[in-house]
Amino acid sequence: MAPRILDRLRAKIRDGQYLVPFHAANELDDDEISIFDVESIILTGRIIQRQRDSQTRERKYVIRGETLAAEPACCVVKVGPTGEAVLITTWIE
Repeated sequence: MAPRILDRLRAKIRDGQYLVPFHAANELDDDEISIFDVESIILTGRIIQRQRDSQTRERKYVIRGETLAAEPACCVVKVGPTGEAVLITTWIE
């Protein structure tokens, strides 16, 4: 299961089929993380946890990977209702 969804998320990243909502963009700015770092985290990472949103019941995935500077970092991503990857949050470990 996890390898399939990770492959799907990576394909969405490679194809530019992802969204960064306003709140997630603000968090990236606050933490000085670039969208290229987020792409790197997903492309180099692995799923370390699956979660279910308590309100929408959608699945979310915590991915641990590396930024472009090879720093360990995590992001939370879900597949949106139209099939695109949606960034929820990101942090440097």
